[in-house]
Order: sequence, then C-alpha cells, then structure tokens
Amino acid sequence: MRTFGLIGYPLEHSFSARYFAKKFEQLGITDAQYLNFPIENIELFPALFEKGFNICGLNVTIPYKEAVIQYLHELSDTAKAIGAVNTIKISTDTQGNRLLKGYNTDEYGFRLSLLEYLKPYHTKALILGTGGAAKAVEYVLKITGISYLYVSRNPKHNGQIGYNALSKALLDEYLLIINTTPVGMYPHVDEAPPIPYEFITDRHLLYDLIYNPECTQFLSQGAKRGATIVNGNKMLVLQAEKAWEIWNSIE
Repeated sequence: MRTFGLIGYPLEHSFSARYFAKKFEQLGITDAQYLNFPIENIELFPALFEKGFNICGLNVTIPYKEAVIQYLHELSDTAKAIGAVNTIKISTDTQGNRLLKGYNTDEYGFRLSLLEYLKPYHTKALILGTGGAAKAVEYVLKITGISYLYVSRNPKHNGQIGYNALSKALLDEYLLIINTTPVGMYPHVDEAPPIPYEFITDRHLLYDLIYNPECTQFLSQGAKRGATIVNGNKMLVLQAEKAWEIWNSIE
C-alpha cells in the first residue's frame, strides 16, 4: 500500500486526508492511502519511516515548512529560492537508499489563485506573519512585481513592521493584505490578526491562506467594509494537485 500523508502540529484543521481519500475513490485508486502524521517535534520526523509504512510522499504544514529541510537530501529550485518546503517526494537510489526531495507547491497554488483577483492598483502588499508560508507568498509577490512589507508581532529585520505601525496612511497605500498566520484557524475561529479594520475599503483585497473556517474573522471584517476577500481553499486544491503530480512523476 502506497502511503502519502501530512506532517505538522496540530492537524485537526486539515482537510488533506479527506481530500485525497475522495480523490483516490474518484480515480479508482485502491493501492494508496493518505494519513495524518501529527508530530509534536520535528526531531520525530525520521521515526515516521520506521513505522512500517511505504511512504511515497508527504505534505508539510505549520510549523515545519522550514525546519524539515535539514532532513532532506535535495530541494527543487523553487523550494531552494523560497527557503520553505510543503511537499516531499520519497524515492530510492540504485543502492536502495531512501531519497527525500523537497518542493514548494504553496507558491504554485497561491500564485494561480491570486492572479485572477488582482487589480492594477494592487501594487503594494502587507504580509501578515513571517513563517514558511509567508516565504512562498513573498516569492510570488517578487516575481509578480508587487512590493511588500512584512507585519510581525516581533519585527526583527528591515522590511518588517509591528502591528502597531499600521496606520490609515499605510493601509491607503497597501491595498493587498495577505494573512499567512494561523490566527483565526479552527478551532480558534473568533480570533483575527490585530490590524485596524476600520481603514479597509472596497479597493482592498484580503487574502487568507486559512481555509477552515471558510470565512475567517479577518475576511469577515474585510467583507463588511466592501473589500474583495479570498480564502485558502483554491490554493489548497491547486497545491495538492501539484503535489500529486510531483509524487507520480518520473524524473
């Protein structure tokens, strides 16, 4: 039985297992399964391969998209440029040694799902959060020609500001706001990133990488003020399909 799965912690929010179970059923695939592997520490990652599963591919979610890289043998060019991995392909070399190659399909999913909503005036973006998902967002903004600022609870570098620095003047200028944090994700559905929502207008585009719940407080607050809102569901589907393509490709 070919095994695919998801590593991260916690995983109660994840739809991946359900998504791939439905995909396998639709395609008549009976020799594959998709499992959640919640690991409390990335140091437990190597032990997954000692549990007797024939693991052929893995997805990676919060908080291990960067930390997992130390266990991989190779990175795709995109994953290397981003510095974060959300997809791992497992194969063997001619001597039977296990080879793990990291990819980033978040970039693909985010890019394709964002482009259809962009307007000519969406030239500057605020990225909420600085984790692995934020790096994929940054990569897409760079190649799309959109300038950006990171917003962090603990800004540490140039190009990062704190939430308390968000003013009306800044939000009038930065009309694309992307939440890459888990704030507002199930089960904490009443939470929202602490931005001044009163300055959101109908020219703003709010994109939340969260897909559970479908409409987070972040998006709900934006919708109340006429903003265009997008959740992470389409990105999830696109990145999952790209991962499936990678796992089944012959290099």
